Amino acid sequence: MTVRTDQPVAAVAHQSALLAIILLSYFMILLDNSVIFTALPTLQADLELTASQLSWVQDSYTLVFGGLLLLGARAGDLLGRRRVFVLGLVVFSAASLLIGLAPAEWWIIGARALQGIGAAIVAPSSLSLLTASFPAGPERSRAVAWYGATAGIGASLGLVIGGAFAHWISWRAGFFINVPVGVAMIALAPRYLPETTRATGRFDLIGALAATFGVGALVFGVIHTTDTGWSSAVTIGSIALGVALLTILVLNEARAAQPIMPLRLFGSRERTAAYVGRLLFMGAMIGFFYFTTQFLQGVLGWNPLQAGLGFLPMTLVNFVVAITIPRLTRRVGSTIPLVVGIALTLVGMLALSRIDMSSAYLTGVALPMLAIGVGQGLTFAPLTSLGIVGATAADAGAASGLVNTFHQLGSSLGLAVLVAVGVHASAATTGAAAIAQQVGAALATGSAMLAACLLVVLVLVVPVAANRRRGAGEAPATPRLVKELV
Repeated sequence: MTVRTDQPVAAVAHQSALLAIILLSYFMILLDNSVIFTALPTLQADLELTASQLSWVQDSYTLVFGGLLLLGARAGDLLGRRRVFVLGLVVFSAASLLIGLAPAEWWIIGARALQGIGAAIVAPSSLSLLTASFPAGPERSRAVAWYGATAGIGASLGLVIGGAFAHWISWRAGFFINVPVGVAMIALAPRYLPETTRATGRFDLIGALAATFGVGALVFGVIHTTDTGWSSAVTIGSIALGVALLTILVLNEARAAQPIMPLRLFGSRERTAAYVGRLLFMGAMIGFFYFTTQFLQGVLGWNPLQAGLGFLPMTLVNFVVAITIPRLTRRVGSTIPLVVGIALTLVGMLALSRIDMSSAYLTGVALPMLAIGVGQGLTFAPLTSLGIVGATAADAGAASGLVNTFHQLGSSLGLAVLVAVGVHASAATTGAAAIAQQVGAALATGSAMLAACLLVVLVLVVPVAANRRRGAGEAPATPRLVKELV
């Protein structure tokens, strides 16, 4: 699956600094996907939010993030990825400050959406800069593996950091901390990051708008069911509008001269599996983070700091696995870790979905978390590599944008579905019992998403890997993490 190109890899004198800047910036973005979870109860009480408003605090970020990622990737291609990367950091840091200052529900939801715009600019540019700055082979494989591992580590560590800030200072502190970090990255990026050659072309505005508002309408319709049910005219109309806009997106991309989402990227079974699998995996994982922290605080009665520390079993094993995954994939390939990782996550999620009012933390929560932590650590890097493997230089930005797009779309759509399932499952109860029922129903649905994710990988990825081994006459081993990309 090697791709030849006449575009040379950028020579980078300070690759360690470059990698640190990219990973820290990406970590900061993903941190804000999870830093808010352990602070949700205190944030909800402080701003007096309803259940649907609380879910929009998260979904306004992930929805705008996911919807604009393809446009952000295209902007990097046309305007220069370093320039766009720095602009995204400016927007993200400013929005973090506004979130920390939020006095009411409308303010924080709007600021979270603005933060999503910044994240949509930074994320695809960071992955594109990384693949353009490291030569194809082991160096790029390690760099991309670290990028994928950062996704899992950022999500897990954010829970601990968010809980500590919410308990000792305020839920707002988790966002204020982004400001000095963002300023530092803005200052260092022009010094260490190479500027890429600016492509000629134009933005696919129709595609960007159809993608953003199409997914937005779907998410709004699903979340609206928590207040009015599935038969509401608003719910039905929103979902129908979402489907129509996404249909327009596909039709537009098939005809557009310079599509924001080239449909040819889905011609690879492995890339398609990576995109769909990432959406399903993140749909389940966002539910795990969102609902487990509410169980720890609303049912077990823990404070935000205790809830954050309660995720340490997962965080620690996730970190250990994530830092070993580059060496592991070099030895056995990416397919085996991917399949084992999803299966372990499914086992842990199924066990966690059985918790109730009588469950103890150690047996009911911590033990399943260990399986989820190992599974997530094994899964993210292979999903990242498969999402960009084999893409041409011209499609590098779009391919990396799709990796992050499906990551965030899975988060926003998944959370919308799981919140709706949880609210309907607990309609007849109140208090801690209602929270326990919500958690159980939501995580059971998340387990179904993981089962679908595993099926996608088994059907689309495993046969391709097996055929490649037979065709090459190799000993049993799955493909290397990343083939030549640029």
